[in-house]
Amino acid sequence: MTYQIYIVEDHPVVRRGLASLITPEPDLTISGETGSAKEARADLFEEAPDLVLLDLSLEEGSGLSLLDHLHNTRPHLPVLVVSMHDEALYARRALDAGARGYLMKSNADTKVVEAIRHLLNGNVYLSPEMTSTILSEHVGGGPPEDLSPLDRLSDRELEVLILLGKGYERREIADELALSPKTIDTYKNHLKEKLSLESNALLRRYAAVWEASDDFPAPQ
Repeated sequence: MTYQIYIVEDHPVVRRGLASLITPEPDLTISGETGSAKEARADLFEEAPDLVLLDLSLEEGSGLSLLDHLHNTRPHLPVLVVSMHDEALYARRALDAGARGYLMKSNADTKVVEAIRHLLNGNVYLSPEMTSTILSEHVGGGPPEDLSPLDRLSDRELEVLILLGKGYERREIADELALSPKTIDTYKNHLKEKLSLESNALLRRYAAVWEASDDFPAPQ
């Protein structure tokens, strides 16, 4: 049996890198790819892959919103989030939104095939460290109280932060998230308060630095 893998990732070099790691496997093939959340929604409405690799930072939309959409429309479709952002911040959110696994891009070159096979076998994939953290929280009754400012952001606030980091303007963010510009202003004010930033310019600079804080190695 050959399994069809669909890649949703906004950087073409990263898509090629992921594909180069997957295609040597005789039972795995790439059925499609895109960098756009909008295109992914359209493609995945028509196509039925066996698994989706999903980045959270995308063109024309949010990865978290797309993940929520896929969970609601195709609840049995395994989704593996592959992100440059720290799993301590995003893994729990991704699982809550319907993902079956979370993999850091920095580990993708050695772990992506292993993670894919975990999901195809009906299992959840996380790093050993994150698995231990979530199990400890479950036993201890919930997440620790000493969360970082980023950890305390809501999913929607994180989506706004990501889009700010990608250079989107207020109206563009509103269009992407199907919200009003006034609502985006409210989220930006929440972000400034939670991140202790005094101005919109500092918020935008923070978002840009955070968004570019890591990268996936180009294929050799």
